[in-house]
Amino acid sequence: MAEQMIAHYNAQDADAYVALMTEDACEAGYRGAVVREGKEGTREGLKKMFAEFPDNRAEIVDRKALGNYVVLHERVWRSREAEPFDVIAIYTFEGDKCARVEFVR
Repeated sequence: MAEQMIAHYNAQDADAYVALMTEDACEAGYRGAVVREGKEGTREGLKKMFAEFPDNRAEIVDRKALGNYVVLHERVWRSREAEPFDVIAIYTFEGDKCARVEFVR
């Protein structure tokens, strides 16, 4: 499921991305502040970012899964010219929907 979310992220399809999330899902810094709250907040935040960075994309470098958690090491490019940066993204699932994504950067 996390891999599907990355595929939608790379297609810059915020609607398909949030379709895989619970209604009250969020994206946050690791053990920190929520940066995109709820399905609609995530959709709007992603659409804004995609408009600002039309060449934005992420590549999965490594993947680990344990129970309801998937941890992805992601390499992200904001533009073709920009240097990539790495993040660890921790996806928490409730059934077949993502309830939270926390980023370590």
